[in-house]
Amino acid sequence: MTRPPRVFVAASLLSWLLVSCALSPPAPPTRPHIVLLLADDLGWGDVGFHGSQIATPHIDALAERGVRLEQFYAQPVCSPTRGALLTGRYPMRLGLQCGVIRPWAQHGLPLNERTLASALRDAGYATALCGKWHLGHATRSYLPTQRGFDRQYGHYNGNLDYFTHIRDGGLDWHENDRVNRDEGYATDLIADAAIEVLTEHDQARPLFLYVPFNAPHTPLQAPERYIAKYAHIKDKRRRVYAAMVACLDDAVGRITAALREQGFGDEETLVLFCSDNGGVRRLGSNGILRAGKGTLYEGGVRVPAVISWPGRLPAGILVHEPLHIVDLYPTLLRLAGASLAQPLPLDGRDCWPVIAAGAQSPHELIVHNVTPWSGAIRVGDWKIIHNGRLGVHATKGPKRETWQLFNIAEDPGERRDLRSQQPAIFARLQEQLQAVRATAVKPNMAPNSPPAGFEVPAVWGER
Repeated sequence: MTRPPRVFVAASLLSWLLVSCALSPPAPPTRPHIVLLLADDLGWGDVGFHGSQIATPHIDALAERGVRLEQFYAQPVCSPTRGALLTGRYPMRLGLQCGVIRPWAQHGLPLNERTLASALRDAGYATALCGKWHLGHATRSYLPTQRGFDRQYGHYNGNLDYFTHIRDGGLDWHENDRVNRDEGYATDLIADAAIEVLTEHDQARPLFLYVPFNAPHTPLQAPERYIAKYAHIKDKRRRVYAAMVACLDDAVGRITAALREQGFGDEETLVLFCSDNGGVRRLGSNGILRAGKGTLYEGGVRVPAVISWPGRLPAGILVHEPLHIVDLYPTLLRLAGASLAQPLPLDGRDCWPVIAAGAQSPHELIVHNVTPWSGAIRVGDWKIIHNGRLGVHATKGPKRETWQLFNIAEDPGERRDLRSQQPAIFARLQEQLQAVRATAVKPNMAPNSPPAGFEVPAVWGER
């Protein structure tokens, strides 16, 4: 069985180590500034380093200067990924395994969960969020400034108007969890706020800056100057989508430029970029990967991801080991010198040895998701999918149950179902999936449309 070549090839790694030891300045501090940039619905094939027709020079520059994580997984949709990222725990532990948190939902990220922001703040970090929250706003206790963030700017829900900041009739734009009426295109405003945080920050204290963009999530809206750049694309929806990605890329470029301009040294600053789930088919591109957002196939859960930390990580490295967004929680806490002691057990694993030294994935098993009606796990090169055609927002099972087995190393496009050819492997993974499902908590699910009698507030999150 052939794995993709791990790019920590002995010769190139040895060369890098020798050059580093001979020429590099003293080792950087163990408590880096952390800038975490999260795109929304950006597909695997929507970045230049994966062959996109949409230009993403600034995201590509991060990849050239850092490490590309080529088998990095998130959840099929927005809220579950954010919950996993901020807790290091799978959404099935959080009650978030069945879709996104709707604007009218009364639940959010459980209040007994320790967040990445809280843990970093306890370790002495300043913490700021600029962008999309999407982890609940039914009461103030769910809001970002109550979950470990010193500063907040942006919106609570997804799918809001990029220019008016309205979602279903209510304003959804906030600063420090109070209404904000700034005017402008959402992606630009989020970048502006992130740059303001960098400009005002006292670098004697380490910083955690979390920037979860809403782009290129629908609605399809972009400034005309970006749409004009892609006038050659005949399909209007695809043209506007490309413009949204280009604007997102420019926002990334503005933030990384601000890091340099404000004196955040390369060796003191870790920058990570990834998407929250796969791209929407017929808008974005997931390359050779099957299906897209909302599904358990690779196109729904494998996302572009890069991590850049010059002086600590060699440039241009590709890592092919499977990793999951839950791994960022323990990895970043260890790099920050923060405590990992907590009442609730982690699903994430410290993946720094994989990223920095070419170690194998710390996971025996990765959970793509499990609901009462569907699920998928990856064990080594093998992946089993239960009712894969069922959307993540489903509230009941299909009329006809389906199971599929794929070898992801040999068939990343999931074209060849090997269930009948590998009955022993199928039986083993099916048993493992059912065992995982048995550990899941009851999902919280809000209706996909407002319940009868629900009144949209003038401002979301204000009572």
